[in-house]
Order: sequence, then C-alpha cells, then structure tokens
Amino acid sequence: MKFQIEARKRTLQGSGASRRLRRQGRVPAIIYGGPKEAELIDIDHNETMLNLAKEAFHSSVLTLRVDGVAESVVLRDSQVHPWKPLVLHCDFQRVDTEHLIHQRVPLHFVNAEIAPGVKLSGGNVSHVHNDIEVSCLPQDLPAFIEVDLKDLESGHSIHASEVALPAGVKLVLHGDDYVVASIPARKSAAAADEGEAGTAA
Repeated sequence: MKFQIEARKRTLQGSGASRRLRRQGRVPAIIYGGPKEAELIDIDHNETMLNLAKEAFHSSVLTLRVDGVAESVVLRDSQVHPWKPLVLHCDFQRVDTEHLIHQRVPLHFVNAEIAPGVKLSGGNVSHVHNDIEVSCLPQDLPAFIEVDLKDLESGHSIHASEVALPAGVKLVLHGDDYVVASIPARKSAAAADEGEAGTAA
C-alpha cells in the first residue's frame, strides 16, 4: 500500500499557533533527518486520522509532498489526544534508498488453527509480541511479516530469531532473543486436581 501526504510549510511555533492550526483542521508536524535541516509542516487532520488507523501507515515508506516537493519519509511518532478523536502532532524522518533504516514491522500470525498444539492438544496461541524491529533499505521495508504457526506444538514457542524475514531484511535485537508467540502446555487433569486439593488444604 502506497501513501501520499500533502503538506504545507509552516513558520509559526508554540502551543498557540498549534491550537489555531488544529481549529483549521490541520495537524502540526515536523520532518527531520538526512542532509537537510528539520522542517516544520502541517498536514490535513481528517486524512491523518484515517491513515493512523491503518496498520501499514506505521511501517511503510511514505511520500510526503511539501508544497509540491516530494520526499520519502517514515512515521516516527504521533501524538493523539487521550480521549478525543484528535491528532496533536506527527514526526516524520527522511529516508533515502542508500541508507539502512530501523523500523518496527507488524507480525501477521497464520495457520494457528492447524498448529498441533491447538488442533491436537487443545491449546491456545499466545501472541507475546505483535511486531518486531528490523533493519533494511527503505525499498525493502515490508508492510508486515508473516509468522507461520503450522508446526507449533503445545509447550513450545517461536522466538524473534526464528521468524522468516524477506530478502534484504535483518532482525534488530536489543538484548535477549524474545518470544513472539507460544502455545502454553495445558495442565493434565491429575495436575489440576492436585492444585485444587492443595488450595483447599
């Protein structure tokens, strides 16, 4: 999915200027990174609200047209009002085809219904993480990564390092190799009875 966003340059800063923009149906934003200076912009509020509801918008290279001049960017941060349907601010980072980017990409879990731990053992899949961080060139950034659960057995798990990644995409770990999905082993009837007896005692 490709996203193109129309933006305007802005010069006024501060909370008062931002409030005036929001009353006009605009969202204050900033673009930074690359050889250029950081640039203040504003974008359409309703379009931004709709885009933020789309999973791919958070993990895709976006085309941002600032007064007609196109730049490739990724969304780095967005601030939304805690209870009003109101986008307060967005941060975009410039990217280019020759430099690696780090981005969190959503995971799509498939074949849970035929996993041995579900079909044969009656277990349930636990989604421990719904995204992972990857490093790649902007043109190789996937909108999502599929995790196949067809071989997952009861009492077993899939770690981040075991997720099959597309060509040109590498996993980024900031510590231990964490679990992304598992099927916890179910207690046997005898073990459950012993637990209940211990609780009663």
